[in-house]
Amino acid sequence: MPSTITINMNKKPIYDIKIENDFAALPEALKALGFEGKRAAIVSDSNVTPLYADEVKGLLEGMFSEVFICTFEAGEKSKNMDTVMQLLKQFVEHRMNRHDLVIALGGGVVGDVAGFCAAIYMRGIDVIQVPTSLLAQVDSSVGGKTGVDLDAYKNMVGAFKMPRLVYINISTLKSLDVRQYYAGMGEVMKYGLIMDASFYEWIISKMYEIHDRDADILEEMVAHCCTCKQRIVERDPHEEGDRALLNFGHTIGHAIEKYKEFELLHGECVALGCVAAAYISYKRGKLSTEEYYEVRDMFVPFKLPISVDNIDAEKIAELTRSDKKAMDGGIKFILLKRVGKAYIDTAVTQEEILEGIREIEYREDNE
Repeated sequence: MPSTITINMNKKPIYDIKIENDFAALPEALKALGFEGKRAAIVSDSNVTPLYADEVKGLLEGMFSEVFICTFEAGEKSKNMDTVMQLLKQFVEHRMNRHDLVIALGGGVVGDVAGFCAAIYMRGIDVIQVPTSLLAQVDSSVGGKTGVDLDAYKNMVGAFKMPRLVYINISTLKSLDVRQYYAGMGEVMKYGLIMDASFYEWIISKMYEIHDRDADILEEMVAHCCTCKQRIVERDPHEEGDRALLNFGHTIGHAIEKYKEFELLHGECVALGCVAAAYISYKRGKLSTEEYYEVRDMFVPFKLPISVDNIDAEKIAELTRSDKKAMDGGIKFILLKRVGKAYIDTAVTQEEILEGIREIEYREDNE
């Protein structure tokens, strides 16, 4: 059944997350927000545009004065200022003004890039997020973080830009290839590990339905993840405190992503980072041996890596120091007290980080 989750700030509703089974309810949702008669730029990538852009455009043409599609090459390598400039020029060419709308239709890269463009065009215009990947539906489309990479520095340029709406069409998950689909499970598992042990157990219990992409189970899973993120974002919208917990697995994960030049998907790198962080937690005595190995091994049934080959552990450890989270002189590293409870630690040493990376470095006895 379709559901709605409302994000509040200072006890006032800011935007809804609507979870539907198709795109049919999108026009009415946008009319309710007052967008009728405006211009709309659908920003998408070369993978998603052929699948859904014309369908969304066709649904919206009757209510907007103009709807046009902007497409860029799919992949993390397009998440840069060159892509931003190309999109902004198209906005200008179509005479978009500050009352118009950007529609981010795609996965995490599309959401980040389109959201950032909306944040800076004419000092800010409205954006809605229409995430089509599992990773974007459960994580990146919610919370207002936008941005692009600066050379090797991931998400170094960006802005907080809350969407007017997040519209999730669960049926788009059926079009994802196997690797992209399971990459999203890296972020799903993260929520269970950092804040909800019962959800973690539920994920494991529903493994076969998740494999089969059962629509009801996926809707329940996505809604629960969005509710988890809602609770954190409402408390800490600009990552001044607890929102950093959502970065579990990301410090080392981002470093691996950069070192491997985006050969691995973001969710795959998050899974590796989660294993490394769980290992550091284990070495600190927070997790038992059995708990650590259970956390590590539960990524495997969801086709996520728990080790990675052809890496230089010391170079990856060095890359963690260039992460934007470390720019203030110390890394806010996220560790586990237990499954379902994470905490922020600013005293994790480079030696511990290196040990965590070496734990996930592929070797014959590490499988």
